[in-house]
Amino acid sequence: MNRIKEVLEEKGITQTWLAEQLGKSYNMVNGYVQNRNQPRLEVLFEIARILGVDPKDLIQSKH
Repeated sequence: MNRIKEVLEEKGITQTWLAEQLGKSYNMVNGYVQNRNQPRLEVLFEIARILGVDPKDLIQSKH
């Protein structure tokens, strides 16, 4: 599970904008946001860079 959806909401950023920044389709990014698909590690790091957060902030810990 990832926290991409929560971070986007906290920052007021749309999935469409993120998809454009990543060079990925909206459907691909929506899959990440809805936790249907998990991004590869390098994509996760790129998302973190674009959003200005630590990559760990995008990963949900399993407590």
